[in-house]
Amino acid sequence: MTDDAYDLVQELGAWAVDYLADRRPTSVRTKRDPADLVTETDEAVERHVRAEISKRFPSHRIVGEEYGTTGADDAPTWYLDPVDGTTNFVNGVPWFSFSLSLADAPTGPDCVVAGVVADPSRGEVFTAQRGRGAFVNGTPVKVSAATTLTGGVVLTEWSASKPWPGMSAFVEQLSSRHCTMRIMGSSALTLASIAADRGTAAVKGSFHPIDDLAGAFIASEAGAITLDEAGTRTLLPERGGLLVAAPGVAQDAWHAWTDGLGGSS
Repeated sequence: MTDDAYDLVQELGAWAVDYLADRRPTSVRTKRDPADLVTETDEAVERHVRAEISKRFPSHRIVGEEYGTTGADDAPTWYLDPVDGTTNFVNGVPWFSFSLSLADAPTGPDCVVAGVVADPSRGEVFTAQRGRGAFVNGTPVKVSAATTLTGGVVLTEWSASKPWPGMSAFVEQLSSRHCTMRIMGSSALTLASIAADRGTAAVKGSFHPIDDLAGAFIASEAGAITLDEAGTRTLLPERGGLLVAAPGVAQDAWHAWTDGLGGSS
């Protein structure tokens, strides 16, 4: 299954770049609130990807952003976000992505089989297969060799359209270390960026596998440390958020994050 799944994520990542490049939405609706946007493109991409997965892995479960969950709870599970960063996509900001991953276990640091994050604006496809490293357009990538947060960049994202609890305190912790934060607008692409040494760490204040699992997995295959709020190494935290960081800054970044949450030191 592993090789076949990796072949599929590579194929679908390349397809997503071709399909989404230079495309603009023609209809926009809201879902849960006025800041939660969906377009006909989100739905078209998800339909295509679901069809391809179901054709090749008919017994698998699929959890998608637009069409929910299909399949048995105990089956290997695909997590799909057809356009991660729809607000950017709608507003012409060239930072959005296609995200897809396959998990064969409910939690732990080795629960993901394969993943892809495709960046149509730059023509880049981030991929990873369990135990075999991470790649951008087929070229191996590694996380930063940094040993300090000072002078670096840490990425994060809003929780929906709002700051996550502890985010302001985290910004203060980074500032005291002379480190800068960036909020770009696509969780999957933010996390995958760490794989390619574009930032030393990223924090999601609340983790959602549809948005976040593929990017976190790709970063981990490039050498990143992934920690939940308790400091446990995982890719699917049972609650709360997730830190993805280069090994040399992981502990300091974790403290900067969890001290703001009132976590242990």
